[in-house]
Amino acid sequence: MRPPRFWELDGILPRILSPASGAVAAITARRLTKPGWRAPVPVICFGNVTLGGTGKTTLAIEIGNRLLRRGIRLHFLLRGYGGSTTGTRWVQPGDDAALVGDEALLLAAVAPTWTGADRAKSARAAAGAGAELLILDDGLQNPGLVKDLSFLVVDGEVGFGNGRVVPAGPLREPARAAAARCQAVIIIGQDLTGATAGLNLPILRIKLVPGPASLALAGERVLAFAGIGRPEKFFHTLAQAGAEVATAISFPDHHRFRAREIDEVLRHAETLRAVPVTTRKDAMRLPPSVREAVRVADVQIAWEDEAKLDQMLSGVLP
Repeated sequence: MRPPRFWELDGILPRILSPASGAVAAITARRLTKPGWRAPVPVICFGNVTLGGTGKTTLAIEIGNRLLRRGIRLHFLLRGYGGSTTGTRWVQPGDDAALVGDEALLLAAVAPTWTGADRAKSARAAAGAGAELLILDDGLQNPGLVKDLSFLVVDGEVGFGNGRVVPAGPLREPARAAAARCQAVIIIGQDLTGATAGLNLPILRIKLVPGPASLALAGERVLAFAGIGRPEKFFHTLAQAGAEVATAISFPDHHRFRAREIDEVLRHAETLRAVPVTTRKDAMRLPPSVREAVRVADVQIAWEDEAKLDQMLSGVLP
């Protein structure tokens, strides 16, 4: 689904829906009081308070690579949104996005990855398989597993929307309630809405910059398409890299591309004499027969203060 426009600004409809939001917030708060299982290894969580993507998976991959360079055997845990598998599953090389979800495939290319709604069960399996550290991609509102270090990830351009809990707004719970369970905020881009004000947490600032695959598109005419939380961020990255974006096509987050849709995209690109380009996450959901015809762009994370990040990580490393 695409988020409704009224989630961006307060108004009559959000106020009408506020009693339902209060009920959702109360149910979430009650659920979060349940005691979780403490794993025998450190657990780091990247979560958000809004529905939809903020860049958690990109961050998890960045931190994962950073810790792998230190020689730490880490495993990723996530729900596996968009996949059909149930229960706890160790993502295997032959798995596809329809089975485990697109984000799980991205993470599994970096380190062993487990999907499953029961994070404690996944953590037990990962620890039993030799993990020295666990990284949760999302799971801030999941009380099943005790976290040793939690980061609240915020998209600086949109912040917390109108500041209301669903269905009146985009929040899973009040922002301050989520922040109270975190040790730091990671804000992506400039804080255009003042989202971090009053959260009383250390702030780590990052920006997304074009990666090598994106920079290789400099000077090329491209047709960009994406089904992520905010496709416009991807289109902006291509422009930053120097590509000429002839057309930009948006799909809903985690969209399962139909053969007809892909055919239309490829025909449109041919008509425009443009190169079809998508994100790494979207490429996971393309049929293997199509992937060779589509270029994949990427992003990298630039930290404002890496020393501050390393200091926080060192406090929980094995």
